[in-house]
Amino acid sequence: MVNAFESIRTKLVKVITESPTIKTFVLDCGGDFEFKTGQFVEVGLPGVGEGPFTPSCSHYTKNPIEITIMKTGYMTEKIHRITEGSEVILRGPYGNGYPLEKFEGKHVLIVGGGVGLAPLRSLFLTLVHDIERYKGITVCFGARSPEDLIYKEQLKEWAKIRGVKLHLSVDKVPKGQKWSGNVGVVTTLLKPLEFDVENTVAAVCGPPIMMKFTSLSLLEKGIKPSNLYLSMESKMYCGVGLCRHCTIEHYFVCKDGPVFTYDQFENPEAIWA
Repeated sequence: MVNAFESIRTKLVKVITESPTIKTFVLDCGGDFEFKTGQFVEVGLPGVGEGPFTPSCSHYTKNPIEITIMKTGYMTEKIHRITEGSEVILRGPYGNGYPLEKFEGKHVLIVGGGVGLAPLRSLFLTLVHDIERYKGITVCFGARSPEDLIYKEQLKEWAKIRGVKLHLSVDKVPKGQKWSGNVGVVTTLLKPLEFDVENTVAAVCGPPIMMKFTSLSLLEKGIKPSNLYLSMESKMYCGVGLCRHCTIEHYFVCKDGPVFTYDQFENPEAIWA
């Protein structure tokens, strides 16, 4: 039986500043690290604590792995202060990832906002690795401002990949920042999209309010609830279903998720509570 609390010691080999509040941490695991896209790990600092985060690299990337983290509180602020060469503890992976076998032969629509782009980056890079298995990939990403959009240089390369359509939007353009793309919440990117709803699966991740209205928009366009995948990391803590921090209805997000389909919930409003 696998020990759920077993951990490994990793070395931080690179820190990439993505935005004023978001950084990507590149960790040398000392060997191959196995996970499935959509799963999460507990990231710990000796003498400080730990927290759950989703790897942002493809699950075909075994070592080093990348984890993108937004500074939102005590633990994440401590993580943002560490420097190259620091020791970082990992345990996991935990939870259920995306069932990619159900995506094969279909068009995949990925919609993300803010740091929600991190787990979706993992999904995107994993899909692109075997892009011939899918009918195409459409990506809609949003951020509060041009400065807050993460993976800026990588997004330019993604847009060049055959079979990929990339759409970007920002909520607003503050004075002094440059932006030539769409201005508005990420759902404004969905309105003009045309796709075969019978053969499309959608994956959504981001702030709860963004996920709520994105889900409603996709359902209105005809996406089946069983084909609408939600990544629900925000409520997790311990990672193994002991703290009861992440319960939604009768589910533990950390054990039964963090990836769910919309139709798994009896009361959709419970998802966002």
